[in-house]
Amino acid sequence: MIERNTKETKIKLKLEIYGTGKSKINTKIGFLNHMLEAFAKHSLMDLEVECDGDIEVDFHHSVEDIGIVLGMALKEQIYPVKNIERYSNSVVVMDESAVSCDLDISNRAFLVYDSIKEGLIGEFDAELIEEFFRAVAFNAGITLHLIKLRGSNKHHIAEATFKAFAVALRRALTKNEKMGIPSTKGVL
Repeated sequence: MIERNTKETKIKLKLEIYGTGKSKINTKIGFLNHMLEAFAKHSLMDLEVECDGDIEVDFHHSVEDIGIVLGMALKEQIYPVKNIERYSNSVVVMDESAVSCDLDISNRAFLVYDSIKEGLIGEFDAELIEEFFRAVAFNAGITLHLIKLRGSNKHHIAEATFKAFAVALRRALTKNEKMGIPSTKGVL
């Protein structure tokens, strides 16, 4: 269990990266609950999140801080890297939308995000999707590329983004004893 308490948010997060896809999510942001449930299901990670944030201001603090804590939980369980595939990619389609995710469990944080950056999905600011994934990538120490290939429905694009990340992360974390430390440097 990881806890993060600030003046803006109080977060408790529990993660099991080799789980079954179970989730118990309460962020008080309906759309984010939905995205995190989809992430857990398609990554096969067990995820519990409880967030009490200043959503009366807006959703930014809660979304970013949950990304920070999820990234911290991933880093805690992934590193030191050994006996995993390390690199992965996926493309997830939802109706007219398709989003690709390429990632490297590198211990080098980087985000390339070329997808929806404005507008609302219900009450949810679409620009917060990039903030969430930046927080995850930088706190988990992963190189993450999320690219919208096509689509017009913001809900479909957002959901395809979370699911593409989930599938790529699951694949990158696939156990492979032959890989040892998956780097020519001998360390990640």
